Amino acid sequence: MTKVGLEGQVAVVTGAARGVGELLARKLSARGAKVALVGLEPDALKQVADRLHGESGFWHADVTDHEAMAQVAAEVKERFGKVDIVVANAGVANGGPFVESDPAAWRRVIEVNLIGSAVTARAFLPVLMESRGYLLQIASLAAITPAPMMTAYCASKSGVEAYAHSLRAEVGHKGVRVGVGYLSWTDTDMVRGADQDEVMRELRQRLPWPSNKTYPLGPAVDRIVAGIERRSSHVYAQWWLRGMQGVRGYLPGIIGAVGQREMRRFEPRLKGVSTGLVGAGGAADEQRQQGISP
Repeated sequence: MTKVGLEGQVAVVTGAARGVGELLARKLSARGAKVALVGLEPDALKQVADRLHGESGFWHADVTDHEAMAQVAAEVKERFGKVDIVVANAGVANGGPFVESDPAAWRRVIEVNLIGSAVTARAFLPVLMESRGYLLQIASLAAITPAPMMTAYCASKSGVEAYAHSLRAEVGHKGVRVGVGYLSWTDTDMVRGADQDEVMRELRQRLPWPSNKTYPLGPAVDRIVAGIERRSSHVYAQWWLRGMQGVRGYLPGIIGAVGQREMRRFEPRLKGVSTGLVGAGGAADEQRQQGISP
């Protein structure tokens, strides 16, 4: 596949205040891209922008707000003259038993991860068509395999995977390539936040190798950058995720059987599991919903 140089390219990264989004912005900038950062935390976004190598800007916006994102797209186009790359990375997560989950938090995971990704694409596709650019939708191992105690996150990531595959067929003839990025457990604020709950941490440690490990952020983002340079249809942040595609049809049955045993084992401890949004990103989103300035 042809490799596209990033020098002079204009890249938009949502959820850019920390984690995958922050490091991705830094690595794209280091390769010569002009970067537009989008997120809910203007102070954190400004700090990221100030540390980038080249030209950049930041926009405070909720990815689920179509009017706000349409305005961001217009302002980014006005500022940089074009948009070549959009990475729909913004996401939140929660955990815990579905029956006892916080309905508002459960819905918000779907809204941010799935609806927010679609809103991002709707806002930026017109300018990507002009540049014959690339949209990378960040999904997850959770799109490939179901997991108990993660119903909202798995549903949202399965949804964005299917949506992005569908979109690829719609816009390919207009010169826009669409990719899906898959990450396993990666050392981010979201994963560390989930691990603060003892039950969730232990459940994850009991997963089969290599899905029970937390992987370093740097190599994962390097793989994402390489995927962007190649305009890849599938981008795997950990080497073994590619192999999961071939066995994914068997996973719901296996996990359904094994998961019952694990849930029975942990049943006495499930009442104490937190069901709100996890990590600093989740806290920022909850503040946004409550009308509290970040």
